[in-house]
Amino acid sequence: MKILKKLFTSLLLVAVLLLSVIPFNAYAQEDNEQIKKLIRSLQYIQMGYIDDVEESELIENAIRGMLRELDPHSTYYTSEEIQKANEPLLGSFEGIGVQFNIINDTIVVVSPIPDGPSEVVGILPGDKIISIDGESATGSKINNQFVLDKLRGEKGSKVDVGIHRRGHTGVLDFTITRDKIPINSLDAAFMATPEIGYIKLNRFSRTTMNEVKEALKELKEQGMKSLILDLNFNSGGYLDVSIDLADEFLDRDKLIVYTEGRSVRTQKFNSTWRGSFKKGKLVVLINEGSASASEILAGAVQDWDRGLVVGRRSFGKGLVQRPFELPDGSAIRLTVAQYFTPTGRSIQKPYDEGADKYYKELSNRLERGELVDPEKISLPDSLKFTTPGNRTVYGGGGIMPDIFIPIDTTRVSDFYSTLLRRGILNSFTIEYVNKHRDVLMNNYPSLPAFMSYFEVTDELMDEFIKYAKNRDVEKPEEEDEISLKHLKHQLKALVARSMWDFAAYIQISMQNDKAFQEAIKIIEDDTFDKLGISY
Repeated sequence: MKILKKLFTSLLLVAVLLLSVIPFNAYAQEDNEQIKKLIRSLQYIQMGYIDDVEESELIENAIRGMLRELDPHSTYYTSEEIQKANEPLLGSFEGIGVQFNIINDTIVVVSPIPDGPSEVVGILPGDKIISIDGESATGSKINNQFVLDKLRGEKGSKVDVGIHRRGHTGVLDFTITRDKIPINSLDAAFMATPEIGYIKLNRFSRTTMNEVKEALKELKEQGMKSLILDLNFNSGGYLDVSIDLADEFLDRDKLIVYTEGRSVRTQKFNSTWRGSFKKGKLVVLINEGSASASEILAGAVQDWDRGLVVGRRSFGKGLVQRPFELPDGSAIRLTVAQYFTPTGRSIQKPYDEGADKYYKELSNRLERGELVDPEKISLPDSLKFTTPGNRTVYGGGGIMPDIFIPIDTTRVSDFYSTLLRRGILNSFTIEYVNKHRDVLMNNYPSLPAFMSYFEVTDELMDEFIKYAKNRDVEKPEEEDEISLKHLKHQLKALVARSMWDFAAYIQISMQNDKAFQEAIKIIEDDTFDKLGISY
């Protein structure tokens, strides 16, 4: 009976929404008759239904149900949810630090916020949160407010979550310590070599351009001639900010992106004379977590042969959302247009088989072997486009990199994964630094000194292994040497983070990153000249 009630009202109360925002005279006569039909059905339910109905709740269910039939990115927000949804781009908050979607009454992690509490313990994109503090976190009760009520909280408080992760049997248990979630979009900026700068962005927010311009200025003062722009796991953000950032790199009057939609006029966005890095070798790093605004920038750089894109195929979100405010302060973010790169590529992946399959597409890439072998990627000739430099680029499901870097699955063993998700790596390094901070700062007064001289000795590793064993995580006798080497590198990076900040962690961890190393290599050799890339 409850399902029947929701079904009727999900259809009927849509009429109330439509009539509240669009006058009847905007419809054709046939459309008017359909709206009247819905309203009359609603009246019958109000008059004759066996139970009382909570009208406001049913209206919200109706709107959400309607939007689910459109595409995975058209969403409804209550007035309270709007503020919280905008916080990662506009402000700060205290919580566990994840971006999420609710798919089939299940909380699915889109991405953990860099350096947030969830990322620290090893929460991954695609993880499904199925319990929170022992309470089931699936079913019809799950909505945005439920998630915010359960996962937001005072800094320092703890929350236990049960995770279902594809490829793992059973439930993975995590304890997450809530913290203040940083709003900065720039994670790190440093000199990779005496002439190559590096900038990592986690999103395109209102602070991005100021952060990037300041970083570019400082890197140039340090001798930067080439740049690595890291957009790995950058989930996007504001369209106009991605356009402004692309303008930093492209010559004047170059098309950056254009948008088309049924009810909105086509808009074209061109570069200007402004921009502080229009000359110099440019490499953009992307992977399967790079979406939306990051794909706009990568596509423009690639289409104009301005730089090289290195990594793995990006997420594939090429839809533009616009907010429409409703009378009670709530709003819908409705997909109104699709964007295209300068060569005419749409990078939006298919979504006509539902949101669940849409988000599973990432895990399907791993199952197909695409993340380790580019030959496993199947793209028809119809999705091929040609740049002015006569290079072939692809549309229809993300940005294909110019140079493919396979995902490294050899470094992460079950032992390492358990250490990460239990928070043991993080807690050990925090306790270690707090205990030895004075000695460490005296021996390594600067990050360069630390990077050059600090070593994770056998003695320190033994101390860590003992620490983990005391927390019921024991190192297997035959633990792989590659995984142990990675573990040592991560311990060093995490010690640096506890001594300085997340940027220090990034700078050290990138020294062991294959895409980063490949970017340096192709900047220093003749790859740009061979491929006809302008710089």
